Amino acid sequence: MSRVDAHHHVWDLTVREQSWMVGPDLDPIRRNYSIEDLAPLAAAADVTATVVVQTVGLVEETVEFLEVAAGNELVAGVVGWVDLTAPDIAEVLAGLRARPDGSYLKGIRHQVHDEPDDNWLLRPDVQRGLSAVADAGLVYDLLTKTPHLPAAIQTAQALPQLTFVVDHISKPVIGEPLDPWATRLRQLAALPNVTCKLSGMVTEAPWTTWKPADLQPYADTVLDAFGPDRVLFGSDWPVCLLAATYAQVVETAETLTSSLTPAESEAVFSSNATRTYNL
Repeated sequence: MSRVDAHHHVWDLTVREQSWMVGPDLDPIRRNYSIEDLAPLAAAADVTATVVVQTVGLVEETVEFLEVAAGNELVAGVVGWVDLTAPDIAEVLAGLRARPDGSYLKGIRHQVHDEPDDNWLLRPDVQRGLSAVADAGLVYDLLTKTPHLPAAIQTAQALPQLTFVVDHISKPVIGEPLDPWATRLRQLAALPNVTCKLSGMVTEAPWTTWKPADLQPYADTVLDAFGPDRVLFGSDWPVCLLAATYAQVVETAETLTSSLTPAESEAVFSSNATRTYNL
């Protein structure tokens, strides 16, 4: 079965530092990662298409990712960054879409979980920006943690015309009680314009001691809440390398979804991402 990896990154530290890469714990991934590095790992896992996702809040990175996608058959889509609060966001998005490689732009993301205000998504200027994302025919990736979910629920309710994709199952701390994360995620999943990436779990668990069984209750919650038709596989490479190899992430996802039918598994690992991101 050919697969789509709906969430990975690349970066070049000679171009710019990654501002989120703070502290010695992240030293193992403090190096450059390119599509050429990912390609053999993806091929070994039967991944034939990917979505590369923003890492910093710069439109320049989005442009670079569009160029990467245009120059490499593996990358089928880009989730980039624009300033959602900018008065000219519609013009910025139109300019990106008008580029020769602009068709690769599929979505927008912002590091909401780094904002000091848990209700940042509810700001009027942010809501206006999200409306512009919807008007541009793009999706919006929600990078949140449990405290941000109430605002995410209100936002998805207020913007039914916009498709939201929850990144990394909203980053629950693996090993802590499921609630309030599970209850809030189910409330978000009740909205038909929201999907969820089964990604990023290995780095929310103890990096050196986690087992698939530790992740299973969280994966089960996601699959039950969203259903197999609204869950997307993502590797979160190379961040995942802090806790697991690319092959281990794929194998773990297979284990976590082993109860699915072949058709449901194909949806999670391929067709849901193709549909959601219009790949």
